[in-house]
Amino acid sequence: MPKMKTKKSASKRFVVRPGGTVKRGQAFKRHILTKKTTKNKRQLRGSTAVNPVDVPMIKSLLPYA
Repeated sequence: MPKMKTKKSASKRFVVRPGGTVKRGQAFKRHILTKKTTKNKRQLRGSTAVNPVDVPMIKSLLPYA
């Protein structure tokens, strides 16, 4: 059997943590920032965990993570 390929777009967006949860970046922070409040932009900093319902699908895109 040939090796399974990793979806490179997923590998750039997600990181699988040692406990099995998946880390992702926050959305809505790229553009059109003038109409967003300072509080809203501050709360969009950093990263967050992927919803547990979506974790199996993301792990299928990252077979070796």
